[in-house]
Amino acid sequence: MSDPLFERIALIGIGLIGSSIAHNVRAHGLARHIAITTRRQETLTQAETLGLGDSYHLEAAEAVRGADLVILCVPVGICGAITREIADHLEPGAIVSDVGSVKGAVIEQMRPHLPEHVDFVPAHPLAGTEHSGPASGFVELFQNRWCILTPLPETSPEAVERLKAFWEACGSNVETMTSEHHDLVLAIVSHVPHLIAYNIVGTAADLETVTESEVVKFSASGFRDFTRIAASDPTMWRDVFLTNRDAVLEMLTRFSEDLASLQRAIRWGDGDTLFNLFTRTREIRRNVIEAGQDTAKPNFGREPVKGDKPS
Repeated sequence: MSDPLFERIALIGIGLIGSSIAHNVRAHGLARHIAITTRRQETLTQAETLGLGDSYHLEAAEAVRGADLVILCVPVGICGAITREIADHLEPGAIVSDVGSVKGAVIEQMRPHLPEHVDFVPAHPLAGTEHSGPASGFVELFQNRWCILTPLPETSPEAVERLKAFWEACGSNVETMTSEHHDLVLAIVSHVPHLIAYNIVGTAADLETVTESEVVKFSASGFRDFTRIAASDPTMWRDVFLTNRDAVLEMLTRFSEDLASLQRAIRWGDGDTLFNLFTRTREIRRNVIEAGQDTAKPNFGREPVKGDKPS
């Protein structure tokens, strides 16, 4: 067996992403020691019962001591507070990263508190399910999914390459871009779709009394898909929309304009406009499948390894 990429990895937060990272570190021998920290004793006990780490800490400062890789797996809204808490305890030469789906705001929160002797490599693994908590993670979560790195100008290339190798070992395809570009792209491919799903499901819930519960009873596949997205972690997504406000609002403006165009087409019986749009979007769906970013199989086609808990 080859030497691990890191000696000690500290995972701050142990929900779906953190626990899936832990599974990968264990399965692929990516570190000699996994230190897990979370503020709730109940969650920490659950992680220990599942055997996700080698040491378990209620204080993040204890977990990061001696760690050469620290990953914040927490909602983006508290990344700054966590960084301030661990800053004085980070090892020289350590890589500090995160998994947040917003990068600009996370960098603004974390950067001022980080000492010069560490390398900051923000990251975003584009993987997830609607489930959360330590038991929701599984080793296949990142398989053939993208992980985007948004390093800062002062970040050492060596640190970027080490983190890239880590995510590739977890099964991810890795791409590097600026935080500004990341936030604009994710606003349309992830954030706005989630907002639309929350809104549609909320509207349906308001109609439940009017339809005598038939909205849920007769849910077709389209509505079911929206409910899966809308079941995602409320705290995480609240913070995403508030911290990526400008990009989300820009994409919502574009979406509203296109929706108004569809309203006009329906009102005036413009079947050609509707047909042309539906044909174009159908082709995009085919492209997504051909790119390996979806499959007709459940759970993104991932078959959990025996002994791992599926999500």
